[in-house]
Amino acid sequence: MNSRQVLDKKLLRASFERAADSYDQAAVLQREISNRMLTRLEYIKYQPDVILDAGSGTGYGSQQLAKRYPKSRLIAMDIAWAMLSHARPNTAWWQRLLPLQQHANYVCADIEQFPIQNNSVGMIWSNLALQWCNDLQQTFAEMHRILRADGLLMFSTFGPDTLKELRQSFAKADSYDHVNRFVDMHDIGDLLLNNRFSTPVMDMEYITLTYDDVISVMRDLKAIGAHNVVQGRRQGLMGKKHWQQAIDAYETLRRAGKLPATFEVVYGHAWKPRDPRSILTPETRRQLGLPP
Repeated sequence: MNSRQVLDKKLLRASFERAADSYDQAAVLQREISNRMLTRLEYIKYQPDVILDAGSGTGYGSQQLAKRYPKSRLIAMDIAWAMLSHARPNTAWWQRLLPLQQHANYVCADIEQFPIQNNSVGMIWSNLALQWCNDLQQTFAEMHRILRADGLLMFSTFGPDTLKELRQSFAKADSYDHVNRFVDMHDIGDLLLNNRFSTPVMDMEYITLTYDDVISVMRDLKAIGAHNVVQGRRQGLMGKKHWQQAIDAYETLRRAGKLPATFEVVYGHAWKPRDPRSILTPETRRQLGLPP
């Protein structure tokens, strides 16, 4: 990976810690994508015993999963403790100072390295968290490690066209990276196969939000903690001249009185096979002399 595109995880955690109070008011897109993922579960006849919500945020997805699978044990994991604090059931302030009870299942950790035992999770659910990983190869390897045989991985993430208007506009002003980079859907599918997941299913859609001005776009991103935290970002404040150049470039995209903000949403799910040979195609199995 280009070193300029490496995410600073300390800044990432701090960004989400600060955004915890404002996240729910601004996370309209995140909730909508979570709902669309839940709809996809209707076509998958599977009852996991343990569910991990990887990158759980303030807990919207966890709550929906708990309703859908009331008999399953649910683990909510996020890199920011403040997000998990909002996700916990409402309690008195003094109760929040006590250690979490065993049944609460809230874990503060980075999803690139799960503090979870091998073969212990029936389903991993991850809504819009993979784009915050520096090494998807490592992340999928970890997910494969903790999933049980026949376990399900279901996720959503952002593709390369996400915030393309913002990226193009800032590119007119300077040469710094102002928007995080995102992995192509086909590359994600290849990584799943490389990590011995079977029958990966990938699809993508574009969702465009509209805003009155550029400041509103930036305000929404800040409210959900989606700051630019790549190492190649500008270290100081952007000058007034360059900032105005970026705004002017964005303004050329205004249509019907609104500014667009495009999100390329990538959905995927795959299984951890009981028999590692099952990831081979029928043709490959024939060439290797294996039974169908």
